[in-house]
Amino acid sequence: MRQKLNLVTLGVDNFERSLNFYERGLGWKKSDKSIDNLALFPLGGITLALYPRHELEEDANLPVTPSEFSGLTISYNAKSEKEVDEVLELVAKLGATIIKPAQKVFWGGYSGYFKDPDGYEVEVWYELVNGQ
Repeated sequence: MRQKLNLVTLGVDNFERSLNFYERGLGWKKSDKSIDNLALFPLGGITLALYPRHELEEDANLPVTPSEFSGLTISYNAKSEKEVDEVLELVAKLGATIIKPAQKVFWGGYSGYFKDPDGYEVEVWYELVNGQ
């Protein structure tokens, strides 16, 4: 198997609410391959999909088992510490829950976390590399 991932699909409880958060709130553009209950957001090498949770559960033949932390995070690489702060402020205004305010972290970067409307953990991070 090739070492490559192309698509991350989030099973969402309220498709319209989630679509509104990512498309209208964050300003992300859907692919023209999106259909009524499947939103595809090209992210520069990988695509994020939104799909109704109950339909994803049925497709995978697995029951959804809610937990506080899924063990998976999605990360957005910001261009600066200022952008990390701006993104966290924006998503909070859009109804996301800030679960870790931005701060300097042990690996030398600056990061914070939020939960999107469906409870998915998203890290917003920046790392100064080689003075750039």
